[in-house]
Amino acid sequence: MRLSLCNEVLRPWSFARQCAFAAAVGYDALEIAPFTLSADPRKLTPRRIAGVRAALAAEGLACSSLHWLLVAPHGLSITSAEASVRRETIDVMRALCALAAELGASVLVHGSPAQRKLQTASQSSRQDAARQRAAECFAAAADAAADAGVTYCIEPLAARETSFINTVAEAVALVESIGRPALKTMIDTCAAGTQEGDVVGLIDRWLPSGHIAHVQVNDPNRRGPGEGDMAFAPVVAALARQGYAGWVAVEPFIYQPDGAACAARAAGFMRALQEARQ
Repeated sequence: MRLSLCNEVLRPWSFARQCAFAAAVGYDALEIAPFTLSADPRKLTPRRIAGVRAALAAEGLACSSLHWLLVAPHGLSITSAEASVRRETIDVMRALCALAAELGASVLVHGSPAQRKLQTASQSSRQDAARQRAAECFAAAADAAADAGVTYCIEPLAARETSFINTVAEAVALVESIGRPALKTMIDTCAAGTQEGDVVGLIDRWLPSGHIAHVQVNDPNRRGPGEGDMAFAPVVAALARQGYAGWVAVEPFIYQPDGAACAARAAGFMRALQEARQ
């Protein structure tokens, strides 16, 4: 299992300290939220990017992936009717593909629920137009991802987060309609468990399709794996059964008693599940 930690869990710390802690408790990589590095990722200097790479390398870590892509700068949207907003959003998406490549990441995870809202839920024609605008943004990002040699993943999110792209099947349908090799989807166990219930069934159904390029693990209660009712041993078994070789990223949203304790517990829990299979 290649285990990664979403770095915003340790956001109060310097990036170098995040790396040192993640390596010490058993992670192989960090999944980086770009807003933790800069209020505008397009303004990251070559020196700052080199510093991030050096901090990772000093602890023997990789950058597995980027996520929370459109949190910063403020005001981005893939569904906005404002052409200027979408142009800037696409510009950021393209820049993040280049950043991922510079950091050695293989995957970008496009969740960002606030930046994909369907603003006019009562008018289906306007919803369809918003979905088409989103598809155009994803197509542009996929082309940039292909140029950078990375994979851009659309993340299905539960309906409590967004009304747009709630299931793996919906994400797969969108990926197939866009038809770009560098555009795929992923499974987040919190979102999938909340929205669809049978995470193991989703893994068995969709991993053989080739559309799944990433996995995030967290409980539907929004805490870390092992801190709720979801059984993760069958999830780990299903990933092994299907020959999944990608990253498994720990992404809790509730940190109790704090981010460091949550991250350490999750690493120990996931490693124990891995060892139990050996």
